[in-house]
Amino acid sequence: MVRAMRALSILFLTLSVSCASQRAATSAAGGLDASLSGYDYPHTVERLVFEAQGRALEMAYMDVKPVTPNGATVLLLHGKNFSAAYWERSIARLVAGGYRVVAPDQIGFGKSSKPVPFQYSFAALATFTRELMTKLGVEHTHVVGHSMGGMVATRYALMFPEHVDSLVLVNPIGLEDWKRWVPYRTIDEWYEAELAKTPEGIRAYMTKSYFDGAWKPAYDPLLEIQAGWVVGPDRDLIARTSAYTYDMIFTQPVVHELGDLRVPTLLIIGQRDRTALLKDRAREGVTLGDYPTLGRRARDAIENAELVELEGVGHIPFFESFEPYWQALSTHLARAKR
Repeated sequence: MVRAMRALSILFLTLSVSCASQRAATSAAGGLDASLSGYDYPHTVERLVFEAQGRALEMAYMDVKPVTPNGATVLLLHGKNFSAAYWERSIARLVAGGYRVVAPDQIGFGKSSKPVPFQYSFAALATFTRELMTKLGVEHTHVVGHSMGGMVATRYALMFPEHVDSLVLVNPIGLEDWKRWVPYRTIDEWYEAELAKTPEGIRAYMTKSYFDGAWKPAYDPLLEIQAGWVVGPDRDLIARTSAYTYDMIFTQPVVHELGDLRVPTLLIIGQRDRTALLKDRAREGVTLGDYPTLGRRARDAIENAELVELEGVGHIPFFESFEPYWQALSTHLARAKR
């Protein structure tokens, strides 16, 4: 059995490398449209079709089922500058361990619809996600959210605790209320800033903010979508959608409600992370994005929460330091299983 599982893990890893190389070639060949129609995900993409705010919308998702189910499902929620595709390695490990995995693109992201104007809110995104899980017949799930996905995951757990077996927050944003310390940036200002982005600028930001100035080829998949969009045919729509979702993030912090969580919670925090919206505009003397401090405060605010601190790791542990991240996640899931 051990040999079989090890062989299965190697197979998943081989396929992951192959898929990533194929996607990189696709992105390099030209810009990407808003639906990522020329960009392959690691697994079959399906769509939930529904209406909201008078619009017909499509929510893209991957539903990956194991050969030998262990009876548990994991819901993976992506961050602001990412899509469900970046969970590829996590999906492989989870499925090899018997977990069913559902990884959606939130409305406004990835291959999903990008309506503008639209009232984006974490409550709406959580509601759409719950509709997806209902359609799939999933009553209970472990919810894992990274970065902005941590804000969606927290709202989901607050709204639908009866459907949440456990909550895992991987370097989540929203652990501090930026609007208390930073002047408001309008949606129009966000739009202009997004429209001015270049592939080179995006890579420079990711290198500095996520990986402490050291870029590796293994990080290339993180750049492909964002870089492809800014030179693609729908760059204006992408910039406008991003402006609306940045406004959502800035104005709807979850930090004030962490104490209301009543589900088993794990925080996985890379200690080098300093991510914070508009921190360069913060009031003099204010330090934002101090993740060692933010992680400990969140742990103390959430009843019976567990904190795993990853030393020397930045904003995306499952790319930069996968094995320690996986050890923390898999241990928590095994302990929290129904």
